[in-house]
Amino acid sequence: MTKLEIKGDWNITKGKLKQKWAKLTDDDLKYVEGQQEELLGRIQKRTGETREAVEKALKESCSTCGCK
Repeated sequence: MTKLEIKGDWNITKGKLKQKWAKLTDDDLKYVEGQQEELLGRIQKRTGETREAVEKALKESCSTCGCK
């Protein structure tokens, strides 16, 4: 994924990510358009997951809530 595009109900996506990684906080998941790389980095740092794993989780969370 070269550009992370998150649209729709971000609160649903945040909830799904928090279920997957309980360590994540609302501050970790602050999404600001144009700062996708920072969001990925914060999630990676908090969870210890690879970039690919984080991107996959975001895609899955977005696809199940219909925000893509």
